Order: sequence, then structure tokens, then C-alpha cells
Amino acid sequence: MAAKKPQHLDVIIAGFGGQGVLLIGNLLAYAGMNAGLNVTYIPVYGAEMRGGTANCTVILSSEDIGSPIVRRPQSLVAMNRPSLDKFQSRVLDGGTVIVNSSLIDAQLMDAKRLDCHAVPCNEIADKLGNSRMANMVALGAYVAATGIVTLATVIKSLENVISASYKDLIPKNAKALEAGAEAVGK
Repeated sequence: MAAKKPQHLDVIIAGFGGQGVLLIGNLLAYAGMNAGLNVTYIPVYGAEMRGGTANCTVILSSEDIGSPIVRRPQSLVAMNRPSLDKFQSRVLDGGTVIVNSSLIDAQLMDAKRLDCHAVPCNEIADKLGNSRMANMVALGAYVAATGIVTLATVIKSLENVISASYKDLIPKNAKALEAGAEAVGK
């Protein structure tokens, strides 16, 4: 019987402060832990949260993680144009990129070098009744495109990141995750 191939994936999730990029990074990290993977999560925030770019790095691996620092990520979730401009060139060749095409022209994606997915996150979230769930749409698309964890594990992990006073939002966020996964068609 062949040994199981190790899993390892790192991602930079970036957008404007207030778009929920740190929340979905945290959610992805919990999903990785709940799936039995080793995880690092590093949020980058400060004064830039007020309208500038905020980002986080998440590493999910079936093996030990030597360093939480990622200079050349395997994947990127870009929620706005400044984030795509800043991080796309760092993504390794063949890496996966999810772009919020509601705010970013899909023609700016480096589709010759990368596995790119343009997802209209804001429009999908609006159709679901809450534009603030665009981040969950993006995460659903990312999970479907990469397969690093199952969508069911991410949905179950919502209870780890949504406080008790907002538990009624879990089903709505689950629908947004599912809609994002459907948008990439995997």
C-alpha cells in the first residue's frame, strides 16, 4: 500500500480592512485543525485596517510546519484591486488565485501563469441578502478550488469563529460558503 501523499498549502488572504479577510483566514485555520492538519495563522493588521489593505497568511499541512512566514504563497484570495496588485506576482507558478470580480477586473489576473478564478463575491452575497458575506463566498470558492479541506469541515468550523450572540448567522454564512463553492464549479 502506497504512503499517503503529504498535504501542504499556504495562502495569503487580502482585502480592504472591514471586508472580513482576517475572519475567513481564522475560519480556514480552524477548519484545518478540525481536519487534523497542522496550521499557522498570522493576521496583519493595524492602522491599515481603516480602508487600506489588511491580510493574513494561513498554512495548512499534514506535516510539521517549519516556519509561519510565506514569501511566495501557493495561493491567494484577493478581495480588492490593491491586494491583487500587491500579492499576485508573489504566487508560485501554477498557484491558485481567487479574485473578487465584483471589485477587480478579471483581465488583471495572470491566467497564463496561475489557476485563476474570478468570483463575483459581492453580487453573490447581495443575492443571498447580506453583502457583508462576500468574504464567505470567497472562502467557499477557495476551498472548492483547492480541496485542502472539505466544505463541510469549514461549515462545521463556523461555530469556532462566530460568537455565541451571533450563532443565528451560521446558516446564512454556510449558504454563502456553498454559493462560493458553486461559483467555481468544482
